[in-house]
Amino acid sequence: MPTFASNAALLIIDLQVGINHPRLGPRNNPEAELRVGELLAAWRMKGRPVVHVRHISREPDSVFRPGQSGCEFQPAFTPLASEAVFEKNVPDAFCHTGLERWLHVRGISELVIVGVTTNNSVESTARTAGNLGFDTAVVADACYTFDLQDRNGRVWPAEDVHTLALTTLAVDYARILESAAVLAGS
Repeated sequence: MPTFASNAALLIIDLQVGINHPRLGPRNNPEAELRVGELLAAWRMKGRPVVHVRHISREPDSVFRPGQSGCEFQPAFTPLASEAVFEKNVPDAFCHTGLERWLHVRGISELVIVGVTTNNSVESTARTAGNLGFDTAVVADACYTFDLQDRNGRVWPAEDVHTLALTTLAVDYARILESAAVLAGS
């Protein structure tokens, strides 16, 4: 069973209203938000650091475009005043946000990453975290993604995209865990 430092940070990525837009298509892991909620409750109960990441898109047709409701956090994941919030314009939560400095200033070296989408913002952030030397875990059942069409027109099911992204991360960047193991070790 994994164990986590008392200051291990829970990093919640892009759980905003817009991620539920029907145009994004079929997704996997329908209970991911429940798992994120359980982890968030456990982190809050123990007074551990929680970091919320919000995507602020530069694209006019994005579900995360500023000035519309899709940009807001989902009600279940509204940050508390004591919790950090970082806004990003690209998939990687470390890119031009100050997140790395914020973590170092607080002596945080361990990250538990959850959120959306597995093969985009979660993967990009976990890769950078691993490259920067953070002890990184991605919680498989607390992340999800959508069906993805490749450049040849083939549609890959969300579960396959999710599994492949996590498999790639497990090679060099992060431990891949299930929420039950994280909760047991926290």
